[in-house]
Amino acid sequence: MSQTGFIWSAQGTLWGNRTVIGFGNSTFCVKEINRELANKIIRENHYSKTVYNGSMIHLGVFAPELLGVLQFGVAMNPASQGSVVAETKADEYLELNRMWLDDKLPRNSESRAISFAMKMIKKKYPKVQWVQSFADERCGCYGVVYQACNFVYCGEHTSVFWEFDGQMYHNSVMTMDRKRRKGAAWLQDRKADATPHKFRQFRYLYFLDRRARSRLLLKEKPYPKHGPGTAVI
Repeated sequence: MSQTGFIWSAQGTLWGNRTVIGFGNSTFCVKEINRELANKIIRENHYSKTVYNGSMIHLGVFAPELLGVLQFGVAMNPASQGSVVAETKADEYLELNRMWLDDKLPRNSESRAISFAMKMIKKKYPKVQWVQSFADERCGCYGVVYQACNFVYCGEHTSVFWEFDGQMYHNSVMTMDRKRRKGAAWLQDRKADATPHKFRQFRYLYFLDRRARSRLLLKEKPYPKHGPGTAVI
């Protein structure tokens, strides 16, 4: 680990160059882990109990043991980036698809982990200009972690989720082509026994390239305040 806080691979590439694999220090850092381990931790601990197949960057949160995971990848609608920030190419943005941290970590660890992840991504993936994430009303808050990290708030929208056998599924699974995703047909066949819920989702953006902010097509808004609950359709 260098004095700048970046964590480098121990073994170089064919040309002898090491690559950035994380950021932090010996007591708290984010560092790349393999997809299988990251997915296992998310399935066991994340409130959704599901993983997102579009995730490409898998970071473990170490303090110093592995106590959290952040997964970044494409958005649920991969071609939507141009409607958020103009002139954005497919490889110039990321979405924070999943995040879970153990409660035993100290206060503010979520914002610290996100901040470290942003530094690591900016160094290793210089093409990425901005990162998007959504705070889900199911978490009981409106994105205070993103507010602490100086994300830009761009409003809310309402999404439908279907509850079946103790798990939540996004409405997109209920409406997509039955052959497109494994399990879509299974859930659609059980729609009559599933309970629909309506939740608000709050959109936040972080600009790794400050110049991209001038191309933001959404209106920047004041941060929402923490508030109650959910609604059942």
